[in-house]
Amino acid sequence: MASDTARAQTTVLPASLPAAPVGRRRRGMVPLEPVSAQARWLLGLAFFVLFVAVWAFFTLGGFVSPTFLASPPTMVHEAWLLFTEYGFIHDIGMTVWRVLGGFILAAVVAVPLGIAMGAYKPVEAFLEPFVSFCRYLPASAFIPLLILWAGIGETQKLLVIFIGSVFQIILMVAVTVGGARKDLVEAAYTLGADSRGIVRRVLIPGAAPGIAETLRLVLGWAWTYVIVAELIGSSSGIGHMITDSQALLNTGQIIFGIIVIGLIGLVSDFIFKAVNRKLFAWASL
Repeated sequence: MASDTARAQTTVLPASLPAAPVGRRRRGMVPLEPVSAQARWLLGLAFFVLFVAVWAFFTLGGFVSPTFLASPPTMVHEAWLLFTEYGFIHDIGMTVWRVLGGFILAAVVAVPLGIAMGAYKPVEAFLEPFVSFCRYLPASAFIPLLILWAGIGETQKLLVIFIGSVFQIILMVAVTVGGARKDLVEAAYTLGADSRGIVRRVLIPGAAPGIAETLRLVLGWAWTYVIVAELIGSSSGIGHMITDSQALLNTGQIIFGIIVIGLIGLVSDFIFKAVNRKLFAWASL
């Protein structure tokens, strides 16, 4: 007992742990520590360089058969043939047109419905069960019906993209509008605004940046739907080219088609981000 008392008297507990020096903390990777724009670009580019290097190592080194995976030089050669001999630029244009057409049609229908659901609870109670049900239905499951109803022309492909996008946009816009700050709504009522004024002057402006971000995300999903639509009953488009290349076991063209889809999607995403920052610069303040 006496030894325990003596040990307790000699033990000193620090009041707080010393803070790590700022310089030392910044040398390694720290959770949530931001990086500069230049470092972000370099790190992103480094991953692509590493990916191509690993791809070239396994294909050019003979570890993977060319039948199953073309090498980077073979893919570049096939890409050149696609543009110079097979009119691939026309396929790209058709695919972009289908994506934009179906997506714009979905946005025109979905954004007003989403705003109505988010603003008015009776509308939400009426529509949300059906929208939530349809949101889980794969767009590809509608292709046989759409072919029966609209044939194999452009209408069928636009409808596939429309069905795959519209329900996602409705629900996400409704959540964004419904999450408006209550104090702003109460302040508008205090200043004499009516119900329509609340929606027009408070809810829509406050939710506009979130709605734009929702459209940006769903546009990325629309690119997956267009390839599904072009795999069946199509005579043009990137998906059609991929299907033909698969029948010929031309993995170089298949890989290049996938890369083109990714590049176009990446460019459209950057454009969307730039437009959103321009239109809603106040949202980041």
